[in-house]
Amino acid sequence: MLALIAGLTAACAWAVHDMLVRKIGQETAILPMMLVVLAAGSVALLGPALIWGDWGQMTGAALANVVAAGFAYVLGMGGLYRAFSLAPVRLVAPILGAFPMISLGFAALGGKAVTGMEVAAVLAIVGGIAIVALTSDEGHETVGRPGVAMLWSAAGSVGFATTFWFAQEAARLGGEWPAMLLPRLIALGLIGGGALMARAPLTQLGGSGRTLAMMGVLDAFAIGLVTAAASLPNPEYAAISASLFGVLTILLAWRVLKERVAPLQWSGIVTVFVGIAVLSFQG
Repeated sequence: MLALIAGLTAACAWAVHDMLVRKIGQETAILPMMLVVLAAGSVALLGPALIWGDWGQMTGAALANVVAAGFAYVLGMGGLYRAFSLAPVRLVAPILGAFPMISLGFAALGGKAVTGMEVAAVLAIVGGIAIVALTSDEGHETVGRPGVAMLWSAAGSVGFATTFWFAQEAARLGGEWPAMLLPRLIALGLIGGGALMARAPLTQLGGSGRTLAMMGVLDAFAIGLVTAAASLPNPEYAAISASLFGVLTILLAWRVLKERVAPLQWSGIVTVFVGIAVLSFQG
């Protein structure tokens, strides 16, 4: 149950983050955006990690998982940002929201017995997200390169599921705070190197620096919650319930931006919460 709560809280933070990505992503270069978001999140985690992190527990196996999580996070973050810059949420969200299936598959590979009820619950969550996204009011928006956007979305989905898996393994083997901070620092170095090679100056950000910094803190908080769930029963449930971010983004748009939510979308939202409830009883 606690892992589900961690995932749901992470989903709320990611929903705000993604709404901001949708708002400014069309006008801002992707690499500088990612660089500022990663840097802000790293700064937010640095103090607590240095104070409370048990760095002496970081074994070689834990560090190997940290490095893998950092590379995977670049893939996940890059896929999300790029996909949202190419296509509306109705096309991107169902694919990005499919990462719980990958997370549950990782758990099965790790020796966990996956029940039919768990599979049905995850299918309900992913299906509900798909209903909400595919019936969005953006349905009439033209998409120039849907195939490319779908590929980037798939890359993001694989990247996030893999990030959660390796980060949770690093937390289990070597401590939660190092497992939160180090993958982000690795991703920051990779993105920083890419930005230098692409000669993408931070001046391309315009006046969105403060917004991006807030996005970085939200993202660090969310992925930190999913990583910290490694010490809880059924830690994969945190990654599964975190997939609610797509639905919550549309709910935020409905409440904050006054966008209409169609009856079929509400049915998708109810389906998602039923799936979460089933998982909670299974846990």
